[in-house]
Amino acid sequence: MLAAAGIDPDVKSERQPSPIDKIHLATDEARHRAVFQSAADFAIVVTDPNGTITDWNPGAEHVMGWTAAQMRGQSAERIFTPEDRASDQIDKEMRRSLAAGRATDERWHLRKNGERFWASGEMMPLLGDADEHLGFVKILRDRTEEHMAGAALKKAQDRFQTIFDTVEAAFAIVEVKFDENDQPIDYRFVEANPAFERQSGVDLRGKWVTEFAPDLEPFWFKTYGHVALAGEPTNFENYAEAFKRWFDVRAVRVGDPKDKQIAIIFNDVTARREAEERLRISEAVARENIERVQLALEAGAIIGTWHWNIPSDQFTVDDGFARAFDLDPALGRQGIPLSQIVATVHPDDQAGLAEAINGAVARGGRYAHQYRVRRGDGDYYWIEANGRVDHGPDGTPLNFPGVLIDIEDRRAIEAQRDEAIAELRALNETLEQRVAERTSELMQSEEKLRQSQKMEAVGQLTGGLAHDFNNLLAGISGSLELMGLRIDQGRLTEIDKYMVAAQGAAKRAAALTHRLLAFSRRQTLDPRPTDVDALIKGMTDLIQRTVGPAIAIETVSEPALWSALVDNSQLENALLNLCINARDAMPDGGRILIESSNLALDREAAKIYDLPAGEYLTLSVTDTGVGMPSDVIARVFEPFYTTKPIGQGTGLGLSMIYGFAQQSGGQVRIHSQVGEGTTVRLFLPRYEGLVSGDEKELPRAPAALAQEGETVLVVDDEATVRMLVADVLRELGYAVVDAADGISGLKVLRSNARIDLLIKDVGLPGGMNGRQLADAGRVARPGLKTLFITGYAETAAVGGQDIEPGMGVLTKPFAVDSLTARIRELIRS
Repeated sequence: MLAAAGIDPDVKSERQPSPIDKIHLATDEARHRAVFQSAADFAIVVTDPNGTITDWNPGAEHVMGWTAAQMRGQSAERIFTPEDRASDQIDKEMRRSLAAGRATDERWHLRKNGERFWASGEMMPLLGDADEHLGFVKILRDRTEEHMAGAALKKAQDRFQTIFDTVEAAFAIVEVKFDENDQPIDYRFVEANPAFERQSGVDLRGKWVTEFAPDLEPFWFKTYGHVALAGEPTNFENYAEAFKRWFDVRAVRVGDPKDKQIAIIFNDVTARREAEERLRISEAVARENIERVQLALEAGAIIGTWHWNIPSDQFTVDDGFARAFDLDPALGRQGIPLSQIVATVHPDDQAGLAEAINGAVARGGRYAHQYRVRRGDGDYYWIEANGRVDHGPDGTPLNFPGVLIDIEDRRAIEAQRDEAIAELRALNETLEQRVAERTSELMQSEEKLRQSQKMEAVGQLTGGLAHDFNNLLAGISGSLELMGLRIDQGRLTEIDKYMVAAQGAAKRAAALTHRLLAFSRRQTLDPRPTDVDALIKGMTDLIQRTVGPAIAIETVSEPALWSALVDNSQLENALLNLCINARDAMPDGGRILIESSNLALDREAAKIYDLPAGEYLTLSVTDTGVGMPSDVIARVFEPFYTTKPIGQGTGLGLSMIYGFAQQSGGQVRIHSQVGEGTTVRLFLPRYEGLVSGDEKELPRAPAALAQEGETVLVVDDEATVRMLVADVLRELGYAVVDAADGISGLKVLRSNARIDLLIKDVGLPGGMNGRQLADAGRVARPGLKTLFITGYAETAAVGGQDIEPGMGVLTKPFAVDSLTARIRELIRS
């Protein structure tokens, strides 16, 4: 134990150990030393009696950062916080451990980088065989996450309890009881807040409701039981007779469904309901008063009155009534028979009038009826008769007085209203058809607009493409013509500069094609697990040289940054392009910030970025440049769109980055404000795992010459490409067999000819593409080495399948050394 604790094992004791004791002691010390060294999650620190560190295990280095060499001879105060040093905390712990045999505590400690961590610790004294004090052992364990989680939980619990105790709404947790048929028969209040007792007027905590209200309405049991069983929340207002109150209730199931518990939040709305009832009664009275007022207003249109003595069947009318019914003056105004009055009523209304009069006489009370009467001009006019039938104590009808009201104008307005309603109904019946027709017209217009926009985009794309390729072709063709002229003149010393010019133009054309493929998301990608943090660090010097000394480069990376599954060469190209754009936006200098971080998106957050939910690594480039207005931001990802002067940019940089991000399963977003700079942010799928050195691309070795008899079959419909590939192979010493289409190539593969490697274009004429030829060739020659060469490198071009072992892809145009290296790599694999 002393050796494991860093104490000299040769310290003398009163008794010299025997040989057997020495064997046991050596075994114990070896075991203790093994425990001391292997406790990776525990920091074990050994000190002398004065607190000077004598030993420091790997767990201490893992937890706090210092190595054993750095800490031996240092005071143990070094791992304590400044506050604990000021209060002599270590001395207190040593005294307590000596007095009690051990001292435990939980407190903040320090790491090498100055970061604080919460640790549970224990200090014990080290004693020799003679109980002499040799020093102390302090054991620490990092409990920061548990401590922070506990503190957060305690804070949340305190906050919830405060809300629970002070909220004005009544809240309770209720357990619903069911019988053997799953019918709710009772419920118990598991928990309730103070507002519950105030609003219900009773304390029901822990009690079944039937103990207080045995006659409680079944509605409450049925409603709460449904929520507990089905889990469907509900809102309702209901009167509880047992409590003599109205409650507004919200009920929702909580916890495990098998516990049959629900949470209810309710408010006593008795006062409101009583006020509403008073208001309803008041409104009824008001309506009656309004009717009386309306009757009084209508009295201004009264055109006559009558009084009918029912027992004597005698009518007494005034002059207005007589004029309204065009009665013969010879009849007088009293004792007019009812039949004489009814004779002037419109024939279509007579039956209804008789029925209305008989009904009013039979039941008594108020009477009102509308009908048409003929006047002196021979036309019929609408009137309304309003009256009241009075009955005697024995129920006998006695008197029937009333008034006549002219409603001709009102009926005319009502007729116009009815006509308008009929027209509106007819209009509504055809509305759906007219809406469908209009929608169809709009859709056709939108389709024409989309076609116009597509043609405009195609025109812009082809125009920009033609401009750039014409420049490059002029350089290539001009250089070749001058090379031929100089050869004819015998001036061979000038050929090199034209060759370099032609090759440079060809490389720029290839780069432009790759950018177009990236924009169209059809470039060949080689996604690999990539350490983006290391990639950024490896490019920082290159970026700094590219943007110049007037611009400061700053990089910020999140600790424990995830790996990304991405084509690292394309990512390097994208990062460099973004930094060049940032440089161009800061002509007077500035700062570029390159940030990388981890981002987990749930379903709702992922919708914002138009991405599937999941985990992503983000890489952003921020500049302090001039920024962009919103109309420019809306177009920055369009091909050939650029704000730079003609000849200073192709307009494919950001469109290439956009296509690369989309093809990699990610996304790109841009944020910019005029005068405040621009941020472009890439989202790349996370790679689950570690990036090992084996996953990094190794430089290719120079191609070796062919071994005797090695034969390559070249299949390409482009005669020039076929000739060039064949010449390269012959230069390396390979025998070459060539074919112009897939059918011819398949015949060679099915023959007895020796074929060590098949090189073919992906797109072949004759009904058989390159992938189909490769699959058919491997049926005849299992394990046939195959190299696809293509200028239109999309995954679908090789059958939408993974590249199998022994296969490779090379994108046109390619350098000769790249071709030879891939040939040797495949043949020797």
